[in-house]
Formats: sequence, structure tokens, C-alpha cells
Amino acid sequence: MRLLVTGGAGFIGANFVHQTVTARPGVQVTVLDKLTYAGNRASLAPIADRIEFVHGDIADAALVDRLVGGVDAVVHFAAESHNDNSLADPWPFVQTNIVGTYSLLQAVRKHQVRYHHISTDEVYGDLELDDPAAFTEATPYNPSSPYSASKASSDMLVRAWVRSFGVRATLSNCSNNYGPYQHVEKFIPRQITNLIDGVRPRLYGTGHQVRDWIHVEDHNAAVWEILENGRIGQTYLIGADGERDNKSVVQLILEAFDRAPDDFDHVTDRPGHDLRYAIDSTLLRTELGWKPRYSDFRAGLADTVRWYRDNENWWRPQKSATENAYAAAGEKVL
Repeated sequence: MRLLVTGGAGFIGANFVHQTVTARPGVQVTVLDKLTYAGNRASLAPIADRIEFVHGDIADAALVDRLVGGVDAVVHFAAESHNDNSLADPWPFVQTNIVGTYSLLQAVRKHQVRYHHISTDEVYGDLELDDPAAFTEATPYNPSSPYSASKASSDMLVRAWVRSFGVRATLSNCSNNYGPYQHVEKFIPRQITNLIDGVRPRLYGTGHQVRDWIHVEDHNAAVWEILENGRIGQTYLIGADGERDNKSVVQLILEAFDRAPDDFDHVTDRPGHDLRYAIDSTLLRTELGWKPRYSDFRAGLADTVRWYRDNENWWRPQKSATENAYAAAGEKVL
């Protein structure tokens, strides 16, 4: 198989490329990445001689057409994905997540190439903290930020191209990922790297918001299962039954550093902050037989802490710029 991976220098995409070249040596991987601040060529350094890397934009229709014409399948990870950034400047999210997805869909339509689209559970909005329900493939879309709205729009484009033009596409909406190579602006690596630097973790509002966590390797194993065996046109939800509130996650990270569970600061909450996400992955598990390997969140989180301790040379160049951006945005300790 010749495979094009968009966003393959980002967090989930880079892990997907690592897993693919390790477990599937017969797959020829081409990575297309714009190398924005969230894309890091160093994430691919250990396997650079086993892939082809193209520096480019998924909104560049001519480049996308050329690359898609030479592969058998596309896995589309590339996205602007940070909620705080989408509130400060929504336009890059429209350009990448909507226009970029359109250019890919037109190319796979033209060349009749298999396509898998990576999305997020945030397109469904949020659930009440005491609601026993979880998101399913039938949950109506209700995005609450420019980021989630742009991803919902891209999902709808994929569905329309399947129905209108016969594109051979599948979709997956996944819960919050954690693991190696995640940018330090994100919740878990920011807390870990702050603690490594001797800075107390910072928690939005009360920290009662609930997220459904999944290890990135489990997410990517599910993507391969869907790519190979999923029904065309079907959306699959990927989750590992990992619901935790943000305060509990911070306390588990503090535990990994042998710190007191209250050794953190509260900061002003984000506007429109979703309360709870929860994924029902029954369809994926029953139809395709997938199940997560990382069932112990505490152990997976401890492994992630060790990775950031051992790979300071990877995240250190990003750290000061990230913290300066938070300071400029007016992050205030409560």
C-alpha cells in the first residue's frame, strides 16, 4: 500500500506514522505537513529514512492532487486543533479544516483513492456532568467553538462527497488523546512540562470538566482497523472509557511527581468551556473487534510523564513560546 498521511508531523499523525512503519513495513508512507507551530519535523526524526516527507499545505490543491494521484489511500489528520487559538483567531481553522479538507476530497474523488477522515468528539458539543449518556454515531452535531465548528463542517463535507460523488471514505470521531509527541500547549503535556520546570500546574476554573481520555496508540490502532475493514460512509466513534475530570488528571500527574494533590493553581476559565465529553465506542468494538490496550489510565499517564522527562530536547524549544502566548492572552491565577 502507498499511503499519504496529512499532518504526519503533528501529535497523533506522527504517532500513526511511527506505528505504521514499525508494524507494517510493506506500507510506503508519504507525510504531507505544513509545519506550523504544532508540526514538528523532529517527531519523525527516528524514522526519517523510512518515509517520504513533503512540506506543504493541504489547501494547496495542485500539490494535493499530485500527491493523492500517487497513492492508494489517504489518512487525513492535518488540522488546526487548539480551542484557545480558535477563539483568538478563527480564520486558520476555516482555512485548514474546511478548505484543506475540500481540496483533499476533490483529489480523492478525481483519483478514486480510499480516504479516512480523522475528527473529534467536540463536534457533538458537551454533556451535563451528571448525564449518564455518551456520544454515539447518531448524536446530533452541536459544536461550541470555532475549532469544533470547523471540524463539524469538514465532517459534513466528507459525508456529502460520499453520497454525491461516491468517494470511498470513512470517518472517526475520537476522544481526547494523550501520549508522546503532544505539543506543550495541550493540557496534559503543559502540566507535565511545568512540573519538570518547577512551575505549579494550572487548572481552568474549578477543574470539574470531564474528558474521555485515550492513549494515542489505541486511537491509531483503531484508525488502521477502520481503514482496512470499515464500511464506506460509516462514522466510527473511538473511545477507551477513560472519563476523568480535569482536576483528577492534574492530581494523577502530581502523584507521578510525588507532589501533594492540591499543589496546583486555578486560572480564569475559558469562554464557552465544554462540560463533559463521553464516547460510546460500541459500534467500533462489535463490528470491527477493536479494543484498547491501554486500559489503565494511571499507568499510561505515568509512561507519558517518563517520556517527557526523557525527551526534553524535543519539547524544550516549544516551551517558552507557549508560556509567553498564555501570558499574553492574560491567563490569571484565581
